[in-house]
Amino acid sequence: MQRLHASRAKSWVDRLTVNHEEGLSTAQLMVCLFFLLCTPSCLRCPSEHVLSYVATILTNDDLKPVEPARRQWGPWNYVGFWVADSFNINTWMISSTSIVNGLSWWQAWLSVWVGYSIAGAFVCMTGRIGATYHIGFPVVNRASFGIWGSLWPVLNRSVLAAFWYGVQAYIGGHCVYLMIRSIWLSWDRTTIPNTFPANSGTTTADYASFFIFWLVSLPAIWFPVHKIRHLFTVKAYFVPTAGIAFFIWALVRAGGVGPIINQPAKLHGSDLAWEFVKGVLSSIANFATLIVNDPDFSRFAGKPRDAFWSQLLTIPIGFAVTCFIGIFVSSSSVIIYPGTEPIWDPLDLLERFIDDGGSAQRFGVFVIALAFALAQLGTNIAANSISAGTDFTALLPRFLNIRRGGYLCAAIGLALCPYQFLSSSNNFETYLSAYSVFLSSIAGVMVSDYYFVRRGYLGVKELYDARRSSPYYFTYGVNWRAYAAYIAGILINVVGFAGAVNGGNVPIGATYIYNLNFFAGFIVSSAVYWICCKVFPIPACSEKWLEVGDQIDEITLAYDDNVSITGSDRSRNDEEAGLDGEYNKHLNKD
Repeated sequence: MQRLHASRAKSWVDRLTVNHEEGLSTAQLMVCLFFLLCTPSCLRCPSEHVLSYVATILTNDDLKPVEPARRQWGPWNYVGFWVADSFNINTWMISSTSIVNGLSWWQAWLSVWVGYSIAGAFVCMTGRIGATYHIGFPVVNRASFGIWGSLWPVLNRSVLAAFWYGVQAYIGGHCVYLMIRSIWLSWDRTTIPNTFPANSGTTTADYASFFIFWLVSLPAIWFPVHKIRHLFTVKAYFVPTAGIAFFIWALVRAGGVGPIINQPAKLHGSDLAWEFVKGVLSSIANFATLIVNDPDFSRFAGKPRDAFWSQLLTIPIGFAVTCFIGIFVSSSSVIIYPGTEPIWDPLDLLERFIDDGGSAQRFGVFVIALAFALAQLGTNIAANSISAGTDFTALLPRFLNIRRGGYLCAAIGLALCPYQFLSSSNNFETYLSAYSVFLSSIAGVMVSDYYFVRRGYLGVKELYDARRSSPYYFTYGVNWRAYAAYIAGILINVVGFAGAVNGGNVPIGATYIYNLNFFAGFIVSSAVYWICCKVFPIPACSEKWLEVGDQIDEITLAYDDNVSITGSDRSRNDEEAGLDGEYNKHLNKD
């Protein structure tokens, strides 16, 4: 009977496992730690055998290098992707803080141009790794942080993506609320009986709208990444058109551009300069997650150049145009509703339009709210769902693929009750924005490792190799140099970070450094990593620039647990890859 139960349990576990390459060794198939802890003792392996399973590296069809048949993203797909992503509510309002704090509208807009131009350059730097070797962020990180050390950065980003998924979905719920109310005016949060506590941050109508948006978003998670590009193509046509229509509608109704356009700067000298710098950094911080996770999309590029110019140019143009529209619409709101402050949130302005307009005006609100809902959906899929799905896949590759990881992300986002965070006074948005400090250190290590230490060379097959002889195993699977750099990049900002979160008094120098938080974390972590690798060299580095991704079509990841990689084996593999021994192979392990 016990054997029968064990057999049935094994059958169900086998059904839960995702597709992977045939012939992979047991050391390449990770066993879910939660499953091991929760499985009855009759189904567990002996402890020593269990540990050999836990201490493994894994892969599945979503983690392996993208084969040529799935490299379907061309340059116009990336243009559509970023045009679609730029038209979202956060970008619409990104200049509001700078203008309120004393910049003129054109100074705030210029800071957006500069910020997103720099962000586009960072995106292209990390994206080239994925576009060249066709591997995602979790696998790229194994080269710099180590086979096991990469799990911490992956976990960091997956947690952030899950939080943001819930927050963005709740904003999307506000769009759904406007769509329903533009049809039925009785859908009003002030008149519908509220079953939530007054201090909960939401109402019955708002939560129902949020849940509808969350539910409707689920089918979009089902599609593979190489096919989801069609969603961004549709969004790239529909959403900007609706945004421009909103822009024209607001200016025509106001009969002018409003006072913000004629408002001079309130700051001068160093105060003006630092506020401009903060505007630049806020744009980059808004992009921190996408800078790190761009390999998750660029790996589907047909050629590396497909993901270069299309991203480098489209990112600053798309986001600057959206910001421009947001500034002018918000300025016109002061004329439309005299005696009020500028309405920076476009959804609040649309809600006002419903209250004082007829059926034609409500139809216009419905179309624009639909466009914003589609914008939120696309942003949530691009920046959160796929990112978290890829990360969860790396954490539990035997049981999770990108699709399952995306649904897990959606479930976490719903369970977090994001309205509580948005309504509280615990500086939740400050915490999330300041999280760019941690992501900048990860990006710094990634870029330094690829461009300055390894000079473009990666041994792709060995990134899936958990044996001690792997060049990416380092010390017990962790590259301590990467962690030293990662911590250094955080420490340079930690005092200013504490002041931003807690509002306490910190040295003015720490505040200035924190105003440059992404640059400070990126530069320090990048430099410290390079220095550590110079003093304590790492294996598998090229002596000159050497990218070999174009020589990799499909790669077999299976290996024999009982066979170690020797120097001659590695040299033979390199020669087969066309390297001819042209890189410096440090075979001495830490």
